[in-house]
Amino acid sequence: MPDDSGITDEQTHLLPQTIHNGRLEVLQREHDVESILSSHLSKEEQALGSTALGERLPYNAYTTIDWLHDLVKDSYRLRGIRSKSGLRYRLLSAWESCQGWIAAAIIGTITAVVAFLVDIAEATVSDWKVGYCTTNPFWNREGCCTDEGPGSLANLNEDCPEWRVWSTSYGGAFGIYTGFALLFGLVSATITLFTKTTVAAVSHTEDMDGKSSYDDPKEGKPVFLAAGSGIPEIKTILSGFVIPGILSMKVLVIKAVGAVFAVATGMCLGKEGPFVHISTCVAYQVAKLFPKYRENSRKLREMLSAGCASGLSVAFGAPIGGVLFSYEEISTYFPRKVLWRAFLCSLCAAMILKALNPTGTGKLVLFETDYGTTYQPIHYLIFVFLGIVGGIFGGTFCKLNYLWSKSFRSLPLIKDYPVFEVFLVVLATALLQYPNPLTREPGDVIIKNLLRDCREPTNSWVCEQESQEDKSRYIGWLVYGTLAKLVLTTITFGAKVPSGVIIPALDAGSFFGRLVGQMVGSISPGIFAMVGAAAFLAGVSRMTVSLVVIMFELTGELEYIVPHMIAILVAKWIADALEKEGVYDLAQTVLGHPFLDIDQSLTLAQRSGESVAALIPPRQTMMEITVHLPPSGCVPRKMLAEKLSLLKRRGLKDAGLVLVSNNMLQGYLAEGELEFGLSELGKSVDSSSGELMVSLIPDASDGELDLSHFVDRVPLTVSASAPIEYAVEMFGKLGLRYLCVVEEGSSKLCGVILKKRLILWLESRNL
Repeated sequence: MPDDSGITDEQTHLLPQTIHNGRLEVLQREHDVESILSSHLSKEEQALGSTALGERLPYNAYTTIDWLHDLVKDSYRLRGIRSKSGLRYRLLSAWESCQGWIAAAIIGTITAVVAFLVDIAEATVSDWKVGYCTTNPFWNREGCCTDEGPGSLANLNEDCPEWRVWSTSYGGAFGIYTGFALLFGLVSATITLFTKTTVAAVSHTEDMDGKSSYDDPKEGKPVFLAAGSGIPEIKTILSGFVIPGILSMKVLVIKAVGAVFAVATGMCLGKEGPFVHISTCVAYQVAKLFPKYRENSRKLREMLSAGCASGLSVAFGAPIGGVLFSYEEISTYFPRKVLWRAFLCSLCAAMILKALNPTGTGKLVLFETDYGTTYQPIHYLIFVFLGIVGGIFGGTFCKLNYLWSKSFRSLPLIKDYPVFEVFLVVLATALLQYPNPLTREPGDVIIKNLLRDCREPTNSWVCEQESQEDKSRYIGWLVYGTLAKLVLTTITFGAKVPSGVIIPALDAGSFFGRLVGQMVGSISPGIFAMVGAAAFLAGVSRMTVSLVVIMFELTGELEYIVPHMIAILVAKWIADALEKEGVYDLAQTVLGHPFLDIDQSLTLAQRSGESVAALIPPRQTMMEITVHLPPSGCVPRKMLAEKLSLLKRRGLKDAGLVLVSNNMLQGYLAEGELEFGLSELGKSVDSSSGELMVSLIPDASDGELDLSHFVDRVPLTVSASAPIEYAVEMFGKLGLRYLCVVEEGSSKLCGVILKKRLILWLESRNL
C-alpha cells in the first residue's frame, strides 16, 4: 500500500511472530502463512491474539477506530520496552519518551515553512490582478515598492515607478482585474478536482419492522479532498473515524497551491482554514515516520491534534490561540500530554514564521493596533449590541449557507461541473466587490484598513473619508461592504476550492463595527471594528475562549480583552438561538461525514427518556449478524462466507458478527478480520477433502482454519433496560466501535450497537 495514501494507511509492514497454539501454529510453519500474517499485523497486534481482546487489522475507510483496543496495544508496546534491562533498552526507552516532542517540533517547523511559501505566493499572485513589478515580476507591490525588496522593514514608497498598473482607466482596470480573478479561480478549481475520490459511505435505512434497504456499496459518494477548509474532515478524523486519502502528500500540495490561487481571486474566503488542514497533513506525514504513531491510530490522533494547533498559529501569528483552537473546536480527545505537545508544536511554528518574516514587519502580530485610549462603562452597551448583531449575522449565515448547499449545489449542472460554480462565484464577487474601494482589496488588507486609527495624519483612504464633513457616501460603502460580505460568503463557502470562512467573517464584522464607530465618535472607530470582527466570527464559528485569545494575539491589544469577551459571548448566545450548530458542524452534515458530538448527543438522549433497547437493530439484522456456536466452537466456512456477504451488502464497513452459545454472548468478530481470515489465511488450507471448518474459540480441536485470535472475547456490554445515556457516554468517552446489549437478569444477548447506528439514531432525534 502506498505510504501517502492518507489516514487509511494506519498500518505498517511488521515483523512476523508466532501467535498462539492451535491449528494456526501448524499453518504458520508454512512460509506463505507466516508472510501473510507478518505483512498485515504488528508485533503488538500478534501478541494480543493470544489474549481475550483479540487482534485487529488496519482500519478501512470510514470505519471507527477502537480506542480501547489501541490503548491496550500501546500498553503491550511499552511493557515490551520497559520490562527489559540493560543500557540498550534504557536508551530505547529514553528515545521512546522523546519521540512525541521531536515530532511536534518537526511538525511546527515544516508547517511554518509551508505557510511562509503560501503567504509569499498568495500576496504576489493577488497583486497581479492590479499590476506587476518591472524589476521583478515575482514580487508583490509591497516588495516592489520598498527599498530592500520583499520581507524588508523599510517603509513603502508612496511614489513607486517600479510598480506598473495594467491600466489607468477604470473600465480597463476592472476588466483586467476580473479576467485575472476568473483565471485564478479556474486554476484553483481545476487542480482541486485532482483530489476527487469516492468514499463508500453507503446510505443505510432500517425500520423497526425489520425491513432493510441498502444502496450499492460500490457507488459511494464523490468527495473532493482538497476542497473547503478541511476542518470538518479533521474533526471527523480526530473523533475516531477514518477518511481515505485526506492527509496524503498529494492533498497537502494541492491544498497549498489551490489556496494560493483561490485567495488571489478576491473571493470571500481565507487561507486560515486550509492552513489547519495543511498542518494536519504535515503532522500525519511526520508522525508516520515514528512506529509508535504509525502503528497505533489512537496515538496518531494525539499527534494530529497537536499539529492542528500549528496551523492556526501560522495563520494568525497566534501560538496560544492555536492551541486553544485545537482544544475547543477541533479535538475530541485532548489529554494533558497532547496539550503540552501542541504547545511546543505551535511555539516552533511561531518562532520559524517570525524568523522567515513573510509580512515584512518582523512581527508575528498581523494587525497591530495602538488606539492610545480606553473605553468607558457606557461602551459596554455598544459591545453588547455588536454581539447581538454578530450573532444574528452568524446564525443567518449558517442557515443560508446550509440552504444554499442543499438547493443550488444540488442542481445537476452545478453538482456535475463544480468548476462552473467557481466561475460564477468569482464573476459575482468581482462584479460586487470591485466598485467598492474597501472590498476591492484582499481580505486581510480589508481588516488592516478598517482597524486603522485615524488620530494621526495618514494616506489611508479610510482616514481621508472619515476626515470629511459629509460621510454619507463613505457610510454607504460600509453598509454595502457588510451586506456584500454576507451574500458572497454565503455562496462561496463550500465551493470546490480550498477555502476558509474566518477572514470573510472578520471582514464583515470589521465593516459593521466601523459603521457603528461613525455614530459613536467618543473613541476610535477602529475599536468597534475590532470588537465587531470578533463578534461576527463568534456567531459563525461559535468559538469563545480561543477566539478571545486569537483576537488579542492578532491585534496586540490586551486592553480590549473584556470587550471581546462580552461581544463574543453574546454573539454565541444569539447565534445558538437562531441555529444550534456552527458552520463547521453544518458543513459536516452537508458533506455527510459521521461525527459524534458528545455534548449535543447527551442532550438529545436526556430529552428522549428512552432506554438502550431503542438502539437494538431489527430482528432481520440480528439474524444476519449472529453466529450460533456449537459445543465444538467450529462452524462451516461456507456459513461464514454467507454471513460476510450479508455484512458487505449492508455497506457499513465496520460491522461484524456476534458469536453466541445458548443465547449467551461469546465474542465479536469484526468484518475486516473475518474477510481477511477467509480470503487470505484460507488460501493456505486445503479444503478439497470436504467442507472446511473454522475455529472461532481457542483450543477448538476440530477446526482446520483458526480465526479465534481475531475474536474479541471480552466485548463491553450494557443492559437493554439501561438509560440510553449509558450508551452515549460509553461511545463518546470510551471511543467504542461497538457495544453489545444483553437482557436484564438473564444476560442473554439482545443486540449489538455500532457507533454509526447511534449517530443515525441521534440524527433522527435532531430533525
